[in-house]
Amino acid sequence: MSLAPVTRPPETPPETRPMSRREWLLSDRPQSRTQARLGRAYMTWRRFSANRLAVLGLCILLALIFVAIFADALAPYNPVIGNLAGARLLPPGSEGYLLGTDDQGRDILSRLIHGSRLTLLVVLLVAIIAAPVGLIVGAVAGYAGGWIDAVLMRITDIFLAFPKLVLALAFVAALGPGIENAVIAIAITSWPPYARIARAETLTVRHSDYIAAVRLMGASPLRIIFRHVMPMCMSSLIVRVTLDMAGIILTAAGLGFLGLGAQPPLPEWGAMIASGRRFILDQWWVATMPGIAILIVSLGFNLLGDGLRDALDPRESGQ
Repeated sequence: MSLAPVTRPPETPPETRPMSRREWLLSDRPQSRTQARLGRAYMTWRRFSANRLAVLGLCILLALIFVAIFADALAPYNPVIGNLAGARLLPPGSEGYLLGTDDQGRDILSRLIHGSRLTLLVVLLVAIIAAPVGLIVGAVAGYAGGWIDAVLMRITDIFLAFPKLVLALAFVAALGPGIENAVIAIAITSWPPYARIARAETLTVRHSDYIAAVRLMGASPLRIIFRHVMPMCMSSLIVRVTLDMAGIILTAAGLGFLGLGAQPPLPEWGAMIASGRRFILDQWWVATMPGIAILIVSLGFNLLGDGLRDALDPRESGQ
């Protein structure tokens, strides 16, 4: 007696659940370049936001940008014109002056708020000038090699042989005092470390398979450098630029302190410290308040740079 085969009813496919936005970003099989780029950016942000000190540094930077943009609305008094008759060298909290006044009767808080614009301007201009120069020099030297590498790196070594502030003083002395010349001098002295980093990154990728494939496709050396080599150096360069912002602020403040940066009556923090050093024993707030502002902003950039280093290079953070 033969048994008839038992036929099972077809299995119903499991209910398909729509993919959430987080799952779409964390997918290990991205369906497009946009999804892959957004996924990498999301992972970078997760690593960055896990570092509370880095988030604190980002908040300080955002606060600096906010204060610089809305300085006219936030400053309670005129930063340039003071009240010599009745508001000279008032201590913090006196007569509505939260941080006190200086020897010209000007509100220190208002001068600090407007001075944030100069600080942010110097930082941005130096980064815009120095970082691309260093990136191009380092990428060209690392990819070309030979005598081009030797010449460019020896020029870089010459700049690195001098302390940054001393070299900036020399250039400002030759160009003349002023905020524009100070920016140029700081930018001239800031590009060599970026060139070193870009060269090291280029040396690690110039013999990669994808660079060889691009070269076999007929791409010119300039196209390879600008389209394929330089983007690989950007993450390390961004981290180094962020970490250097504190040094740039201190260099600009040093030039202002020596009278070679922003000229009076501009509310530059270094110049404010220089004008207040005569009253450091009795009216300590005149020089202390801008010093605290420089300390907080420099600390914020350092914390932000450390967080970016860990987020952009997971090997450093052990992830």
